[in-house]
Amino acid sequence: MNRERLILVKNILELFLDRLLEFPLWVKQIIYLRLYRNLSLSLSEDFIHTKEENIFHLDVPVLSFAGRTELNDRKNGLDVHIYNFLANTSEGLNMLEVSMNNFWTMEEVAKCYIFCLEQNYIKAPKSIYIYSMAGFMAGTLRTGEYFKRIGKINVDQLEQTIIKQNEYAAKKTPHKMAEIMISLGFITEKDISSLLIIKEEAKKRFILDFAIIPKEITGEIQHLKNYQAEIDKLTEQNNLLKAQLSKILAFVKKK
Repeated sequence: MNRERLILVKNILELFLDRLLEFPLWVKQIIYLRLYRNLSLSLSEDFIHTKEENIFHLDVPVLSFAGRTELNDRKNGLDVHIYNFLANTSEGLNMLEVSMNNFWTMEEVAKCYIFCLEQNYIKAPKSIYIYSMAGFMAGTLRTGEYFKRIGKINVDQLEQTIIKQNEYAAKKTPHKMAEIMISLGFITEKDISSLLIIKEEAKKRFILDFAIIPKEITGEIQHLKNYQAEIDKLTEQNNLLKAQLSKILAFVKKK
């Protein structure tokens, strides 16, 4: 990634947010209240008030020796998505910046993240919340396992849920694990809806509208006027390569 491109990726969202922070207090208060009202309709307080160090898309992974070696030598012939992910990681980008740089969904970022963790290409995150959310978005962790890993339920409660689920199955009245955990009082409906909404939102692609990019960035990056054309080109490439990544991840999961 050249320097100009790196400036674009790392600064574009920050400059936009800085512009919002320049608004008068009475405007920021209304924006905050609207955002909080919107989030509280679908998310539990635990998700709304998550600490910054526990948010997956703000995590900045660290390349391991194996990861840096594979990035440089490419001996395993991995999909280009994985090498792009490793390259972005080597540049110090967080997961949101990786998403914006490659025009990936957060689900696609999570799948690369989990793959690289399993191959020891990146170091394990300090926060169990980051790993758990990445695993849930990527589809490697199910609902019950997610809540167990973050400490929302314990091993005994998970076992009770599984036993209850087997009992329902034996009676030919199958129930989902989430439904059972709610009925047993282990979690709330808001806990489940929050997690499912986050997973669904992770499938969406985010591109910051050219029209709302702060003007200051145009002084730093001369080729910004070609930004939309670059988006279109890379989006097309992403669509072609996405299927290849899915095949690789499916193969790895079978192994």
